[in-house]
Amino acid sequence: MTIKLRTLLFMAALFLLAACKTQTTETQTISVTEFEDKLKAAWIGQMVGVGWAAPTEFKWIGDLIPEDKIPAWETETINQFGQDDMYVEMTFMESLEKYGIDVSIRQAGIDFANSQYGLACANDLSRENLRRGIAPPASSHPRFSTACEDIDYQIEADFSGIIAPGMPQVPIALGEKFGRVMNYGDGMYAGQFVGAMYSAAYFETDMRKVVEKGLESIPDSSLYAVCMRDVIAWYDENPVDWKDTWQKIVDKYYNTLDNQPFHKITPKAWVGIDAKLNGAFIVLGLLYGQGNIESTFYISACAGFDSDCNPSNALGILFTSMGLSKIPEKYHSGLDNTIKFSYTNYTFPELIEVSKKLTMEFLTKNGGKIITGDDQQQYLSIPVKAAVPSKLERSWMPEPLDEASIYFTEKEMEQIHFLPSSAFDEILSVFAPKWVINGATTEVKPKLITFNSRENVLQMAYIADGNCSIRHELIVPDTKSPKLAVSVANDPAKAWKMNISLNWKPVYTINVADSLTNSGWYDVVYDISEYRGKKLFITINGSSADGENSKVYLHNLSIK
Repeated sequence: MTIKLRTLLFMAALFLLAACKTQTTETQTISVTEFEDKLKAAWIGQMVGVGWAAPTEFKWIGDLIPEDKIPAWETETINQFGQDDMYVEMTFMESLEKYGIDVSIRQAGIDFANSQYGLACANDLSRENLRRGIAPPASSHPRFSTACEDIDYQIEADFSGIIAPGMPQVPIALGEKFGRVMNYGDGMYAGQFVGAMYSAAYFETDMRKVVEKGLESIPDSSLYAVCMRDVIAWYDENPVDWKDTWQKIVDKYYNTLDNQPFHKITPKAWVGIDAKLNGAFIVLGLLYGQGNIESTFYISACAGFDSDCNPSNALGILFTSMGLSKIPEKYHSGLDNTIKFSYTNYTFPELIEVSKKLTMEFLTKNGGKIITGDDQQQYLSIPVKAAVPSKLERSWMPEPLDEASIYFTEKEMEQIHFLPSSAFDEILSVFAPKWVINGATTEVKPKLITFNSRENVLQMAYIADGNCSIRHELIVPDTKSPKLAVSVANDPAKAWKMNISLNWKPVYTINVADSLTNSGWYDVVYDISEYRGKKLFITINGSSADGENSKVYLHNLSIK
């Protein structure tokens, strides 16, 4: 063999060696023990944030919340099992668990259509669309939804990053699957951003870097990304005065619609629930909070608007980076491990187990595995892959839909057991105009009857675990003492429990039974003066008082 040939072969070998090195996949590892510690912390952080600030939600719009208006933390506050900010996302977890991690978007839509909890905003509009037969992704398209840029999937996307440590491609994909059920464009990117921050927080404690990792997972030129980069830039200019940055956010993204093109052309859309605006307050808390729990919470909560959801996202991300072993016990020592989250099959320990199960499935799918380290501990070995964002789309200039796939098939509709609220427009035009019935099943339908000597009584049936409700959104009259009034009745020897919620928070509960009504009627009057001149979302629903099915009777429902 000639010297020249040997040289060529040697060079070729070097080239192949270099190529092999280039193709070697970089991995990151986290011990199973640390992963589980951080996973628990992630869910705990959500519960702490939403429970702590719950009494303030949407009571301060465009104004800072004084710190003394936020209640002191109590250990029992951790038990947020009836919070929609928690249980809605668990519907998506159950879909993944039941149908596998490759569940289709249409099945995800069917499962969401069959949810029984009360909803509002983008979630509510999309579920109404689903029950009308409009399948995802059309259910969230601007053609069918005036709320597609609302905060909803941003609130619910925590799960997508919690079950994807170091795998940003997972929350991106899950956003395309579950986020598209109710959100479009910036509304959907919002959830991908939040999920990607959770994913990064398993390996990063610097919240600035966590935010930047989140931005890598959404289209760079999306208005959502522009808004988050504004917050970063304002933080860099003034890293001390978070209130100055808060004011800049409100001035640019709330006080004018110049930077809210979708809201500018969509009169029914309300900018106060916008995902970008509220997402900016998550980032505000993470940056200025500097890794401190109390600071992160108070900044993101005192920013106002959706002031419980935003600190819930922020603390969930921060707690993930810290791990439960580093969280002061006062934030989790009161946790009740025996209560199930409303409308789910999960207690907290069961939620952790299904989260771990789904994580392992996504780990395997993405080329990872469990390895044993030199210390004989078990580790998650996770391939490092760059995030590939979804394609850019703009809600104010939406892409056309595929007309052939807009609607569910007849077979798919057979799986949906609830009727759209529009099915009862005729009844409500007589009983309570502008109110909406939600949660009625295809088998049990509300109707107007004569009952206990009164005409035009609304009869609704509650199955033991059901949640049929009547609700109304309004600007409360700025009068001296506005009140919600309704008369209630029950069948003899049958009881039911009436619940009134204002802005999705329970405020009044009463057992409607013979001892209350004397087989006649009982008048409920509830003062709503604190909401004078403000937007208010009223829900009246019921549940079984004794575990049995019951019928509910309402009459003279009005705002006085």
